[in-house]
Amino acid sequence: MPSEKTVRVVAALADRGYNADREAVTLLARAPDRERAIDRAVELAPDDAVVLSAEHATRALETTQSGGHTHGDSGDIPTGDYPSVSGGNRQSHSQESGDTSPVETGGSTTTEPAEQTGDRSRRDNPTAAVSGDIQSTGTGEYGDFVSVFRDRYERLSEMLRGRVTHRPAAAVANLSDNSEAAMVGMVADAYTTSGGHWRFELEDTSGTYPCMVLADSDPSKKAPRVLCDEVIAVEGEISKRRGDDEGVLFVDSLQFPDVPRTHSPSTADRQVRAALVSDIHVGSQEFLADAWGRFTDWLHSDAAADVEYLLLAGDMVEGVGVYPGQDTELDIIDIYDQYEQFSEHLKEVPGDMEVVMIPGNHDAVRLAEPQPAFNDELREIMSAHDATISANPSTVTVEGVSVLMYHGVSLDELIAELPGAAYENPAKTMSYLLEKRHLAPQYGGQVRVAPEERDHLVIEEVPDVFHAGHVHKFGYTRHNGVLTVNSSCWQSQTEFQASVNLDPDVAYAPIVDLQTLDMGYAQFA
Repeated sequence: MPSEKTVRVVAALADRGYNADREAVTLLARAPDRERAIDRAVELAPDDAVVLSAEHATRALETTQSGGHTHGDSGDIPTGDYPSVSGGNRQSHSQESGDTSPVETGGSTTTEPAEQTGDRSRRDNPTAAVSGDIQSTGTGEYGDFVSVFRDRYERLSEMLRGRVTHRPAAAVANLSDNSEAAMVGMVADAYTTSGGHWRFELEDTSGTYPCMVLADSDPSKKAPRVLCDEVIAVEGEISKRRGDDEGVLFVDSLQFPDVPRTHSPSTADRQVRAALVSDIHVGSQEFLADAWGRFTDWLHSDAAADVEYLLLAGDMVEGVGVYPGQDTELDIIDIYDQYEQFSEHLKEVPGDMEVVMIPGNHDAVRLAEPQPAFNDELREIMSAHDATISANPSTVTVEGVSVLMYHGVSLDELIAELPGAAYENPAKTMSYLLEKRHLAPQYGGQVRVAPEERDHLVIEEVPDVFHAGHVHKFGYTRHNGVLTVNSSCWQSQTEFQASVNLDPDVAYAPIVDLQTLDMGYAQFA
């Protein structure tokens, strides 16, 4: 638990435009004349420094103890009432819960946990390990597209092959009438017949074969969720009664790769929490700077003493030219100036928190997914907090808990395509991605998919927490043991959002207890 001294050191440095590493905060907090040591550390820092190191703090302590001078009093953290973090009552722990969105009210390397030393700057080394960052290899040639789809098929089909006694499409085509058969394949076409049945082609490396789900059959409950380009398994009976030499497979059982119901998530072995945030949108006229300030003030308070991680799932800034007429809604029109301002707001976060960031569709990276991490110029602009920056998507492992971070553009497509998917229930919509074990299962729609040697959007390892944003709605649920969280936004409704009837949930901060995976939240609007 951080002491009051530690909190005041971090706040005083933030007031002066500085962050500090953990050891520096600890040293300054323990100084006999803390205010004087802080001023001296700032005075001794190089002109281009934004993060004070332990060396700066040590030099400051040496000079203050030997009669060095100071330039004034340190600032205190803002006082006042902070929202409590609530939880428990909103969250069903069933395998697949209902809508947990709030009622509108007007608005993978895991490190061992560090030994606790009585304050928040207890670690000498970061404990967040990130996997998923990429260097793009695609050239846009035909072979690249073949590679990414072949990789998708091979990895997802491997998850399904143990569940059915499958045969290649070419072998199924040679079976006789009334034969039982099973296939694992990628959906090449899917549509509803005039009689209300579902028909689709399944493709594997040997060819394709037609399948039919009758409207009154058991698989008809799942069939409306079948999307083109996803990988599924089916079992059923061959029918060639219509004189078709190839026939059709009438499906009796349909399976998605999905998260196993036996999945047991990992948890931290000490009391520690993480804030899951996205869609800051600095640069927009509707950016809620005051709400962000209340959130960061809360992070400095005793109520947030064990919130040691901040995970940002994209859209740090509003961007430029993202949608028609956006230029009339910008408060900052230059993209680099937007990131400069975002960096200033990031400085308000306690300097001893570990921050992990991935980009979103409003950020200055390519739109095609997977999105590589920010370039060197933007990294330098956002270097004040020494954040870990990775690709979209990425998996970050904190205190032994794996968190899949994905900005969430594909949620738009699922909401348009799938029954039961809705903006008002974003976490349930995210559960469909876990069901399909892919973050953009349908090619050629809302999501631009970059052709790479490997399909980085396959959910190969089951995460403990799935964190996304993009849709500006707040909700959470559990899907076969995976905590699924969508984290709202920090931007009030824009004219464009009003034109598409999107009423955003604003300034929610989902807080996950990493020791129990219980969910809490606070709203700062």
